[in-house]
Amino acid sequence: MGELSMLPNIGKEVESQLNRVGIKTLKELQELGSKQAWMHIKNIDDSACIHRLYAIEGAIRGIKKSELPKNIKEELKEFYNYISDL
Repeated sequence: MGELSMLPNIGKEVESQLNRVGIKTLKELQELGSKQAWMHIKNIDDSACIHRLYAIEGAIRGIKKSELPKNIKEELKEFYNYISDL
């Protein structure tokens, strides 16, 4: 197991995807941010859903995705819908 799979919401598959797009540490993930990290994953896995975006944001914050504040979830959902409509 790597550093990323020790974070909340990040299992082996998501860690593997993050590694494949060049993100190997929490610091790299934090610097890139959840939206950009998710976009990189979306480029290699078209099935990347909104729950993966929530999971990455939660991991950056050190909390379960279910604990994300409502306003953050709404912001991420707007971003996801915008990207999905492109």
